[in-house]
Amino acid sequence: MKAGRPEITITGPGLGGLLLLLAGCATSGPDASLPPGPDRPTGEPLPIVTGLPGPLSLTGWAEEDHLAAFLAYARTCGVAREAAAVRVCERARSMQQTSRTVTPSMARAFFEAGFSVVAAETADGGPGLLTAYFAPEYEARRTPDEVFDTPVLARPEGWSRGWVGPERAEIEAGPPPSPPLAWMKAEDLFFLQIQGSGYLTFEDGARARAAYAADNGRPFVGIARPMAERGLLPANGTSGEAIRAWLATYRGPEARAITALNTRYIYFALDPDDAGDPAGAAGVPLPARRAIAIDPASWSYGDLVWISADGGSLRGARASYSGLVMALDTGSAIRGPVRADLYMGRGPAAGDEAGAVRHPLRMWRLVPR
Repeated sequence: MKAGRPEITITGPGLGGLLLLLAGCATSGPDASLPPGPDRPTGEPLPIVTGLPGPLSLTGWAEEDHLAAFLAYARTCGVAREAAAVRVCERARSMQQTSRTVTPSMARAFFEAGFSVVAAETADGGPGLLTAYFAPEYEARRTPDEVFDTPVLARPEGWSRGWVGPERAEIEAGPPPSPPLAWMKAEDLFFLQIQGSGYLTFEDGARARAAYAADNGRPFVGIARPMAERGLLPANGTSGEAIRAWLATYRGPEARAITALNTRYIYFALDPDDAGDPAGAAGVPLPARRAIAIDPASWSYGDLVWISADGGSLRGARASYSGLVMALDTGSAIRGPVRADLYMGRGPAAGDEAGAVRHPLRMWRLVPR
């Protein structure tokens, strides 16, 4: 257990009620540079609440798709380790086994009878930040050419957790230390590293999953803000797609000077394409739009969370996001008790939406009874 972890405090009633009263919501997305990290909490779950949970009225509960939330919960709740969470998970899975069909009303009743609500708070009481990420799909080559000239590198020999290696610029300037796994466009590899994993299609039609294998131990640095500060993109035009388009247009020394600002470098392993979604840090496949990356210093894997976010600031952003999600992943840029990265799914459409998510966020933990 880590010392000095931030606490989540309660707002609203303290004890009260048998039913969960929820209503209202919205979400947000990343600066297009938020790689899921490899760290996984071990041992006993970390306490993330103070005081006693109680019912809390949240806008939007009546409009939630309770059945979709229940199905995602039942698939992934096995990662939870707290005794109460394990019992509620077992009840959900028993419902699926004993009922021919779980109905929306049954799903809603399950959540309302099984959980209480605790609000998460930032240190100043203001909103946090919701961003989003996705599993990208990119073209790749087995041998380099003028366009596909950037190597996908395997984990360095002798790597171990805590190792600090060369920065991105030095790695990219030198010869590959081992035979590359594949070759990609420079901007595509940069975004693959931001997302932490993705899928590659080769010229012969073969497909593979590029899975996170290691990193160089350097800090992650987002490039959206410095690009806006240098006048390369407008302040409200730093979506993932806008950044990627700029890097493609100025591919070469200009683009490398910008991507080098992010000193973190990700190494990969190639696995067969499973035709599904990648696993998060909790070790289970991520259900699209029902999974978030969180700070494991403030949350535990398997936590059921209500998110509400609106007022996105980037061009092309949706007005709001809200709903029940599972804490199943983490990332080097996800820090604090009211900070989440929403997994949007796989492919270009998910990527286009994820890149425009940057919304003020409120979060509530659903505490098992």
